[in-house]
Amino acid sequence: MTGYPARRRTVLAVLAAAGLAGCDSTPEAGPAPTETPSGGPEPGYQRPFELPLDGVDPCALLGTADLDALGVNSTPRRSGAACSFDVDRTEPYYSYVLETMIDTGLDSMPAGARRAHRMLIRRDTVAGFPALTRYRKGRWPSDCQTLVGVARGQTLRAQLYPVSPRAFGLRQLCDMSERVATLAVQTLRARK
Repeated sequence: MTGYPARRRTVLAVLAAAGLAGCDSTPEAGPAPTETPSGGPEPGYQRPFELPLDGVDPCALLGTADLDALGVNSTPRRSGAACSFDVDRTEPYYSYVLETMIDTGLDSMPAGARRAHRMLIRRDTVAGFPALTRYRKGRWPSDCQTLVGVARGQTLRAQLYPVSPRAFGLRQLCDMSERVATLAVQTLRARK
C-alpha cells in the first residue's frame, strides 16, 4: 500500500480480518448440512466439471490484465488460503479477497434467502458453476461475497469490501464480487 498513511493500513487490516472472520460462522437457523456419500455430487448443485482448488495459490487467480481491469494497484497480499487485492490510490478505497476453501462445499452453507447471523444468502451461478451470494442488507452494506462451488466439497470465495464508507450500494458491491469470482473461475478453467 504505497503512500498509505499508517492509520489507513490499520483500518484495511482490521476490515480484512473482520471480513474473513465472518466467513466461517455457522447459520443460526435452517436445517443442518446433509452428508453426501463419498464420490457423489453435492445435493442440488450441478457443475459442468470439477475445478479442484488443491494447491491453488489464490493470489495467482488474477492475471495482470485482470488486475488492471479491476483497478488493483497494490501487490496482492496472501494470508493463508486467502489473498487481498487492494484498490487504494484514490477514493473510494476498497479491496477484493479471493479464498480457496478446500474443505467447504456449497452444501454446507444454507441456500435461499435465510438469515445466518444477519447474512442473507441467495442462489446464483458464476461462469456456469453453482454459486451463493452472501450479504448483509443495510443502508450502507459492509461487503458482498460470492461463493462458487467449483468442485465437490470445495468453494472459491470472492469478496468485495469497501474501505471508504458509503462508497457503494449493495447491488454494486455484489456485482463487483461476482466479477472477480468470474475472472478467477476463468483462470481456473484455463489451467484445466
